[in-house]
Amino acid sequence: MASLNKVMLIGHLGKDPEIISFENGTKKMSVTLATTERYRDRNGEWAEQTDWHNLVAWGNLALDIAEKRRNYIKGDFMYVEGRLKTRQYVDSQNVTRYVTEVMVDKMMSMGTKRQSNPEQANASYNSYQQSAPSYQPATPAYQAAPVYQQPIAPAPVEYQSQPVMSAPQPSFNNPPLPQMPDPGYDGDDLPF
Repeated sequence: MASLNKVMLIGHLGKDPEIISFENGTKKMSVTLATTERYRDRNGEWAEQTDWHNLVAWGNLALDIAEKRRNYIKGDFMYVEGRLKTRQYVDSQNVTRYVTEVMVDKMMSMGTKRQSNPEQANASYNSYQQSAPSYQPATPAYQAAPVYQQPIAPAPVEYQSQPVMSAPQPSFNNPPLPQMPDPGYDGDDLPF
């Protein structure tokens, strides 16, 4: 039987991303993400609960962040997709510790708190523009004259002697009722 390990998070970055470079040229990005759930408690008052998630990215995503092609900072509102990974290590007191991290596959900015400073408002875009080659379209040697079209008159309609059948029109006042599943349906329609 197949399994699925997928995480989708929307929240705010808790710190600026940290980049670690290894001797073989590989880069690792790590950052924390805060997700907040808002609900009413027993007394009817609004309460919030914030969970912190450790995010780790390798490969092209870490390289883009390291080279400032993606410029994320603390407080940015992010959408993250990835998978859970638990690892263990032994700390300095010889105690085995377990850490659960989100191995990031996709990371997108959904908004930022940098709007007060125009230089930082589009920092990711600005850093890309500085590294991207400039492109200027060639100007044509001549200007084409605009083409105007006359309205086309409708063709005369020839009537047929046979009656024309039309499809029944759906009624929006009485939508169709949902169909019940077959009596032999066991509810298992997954392919695995």
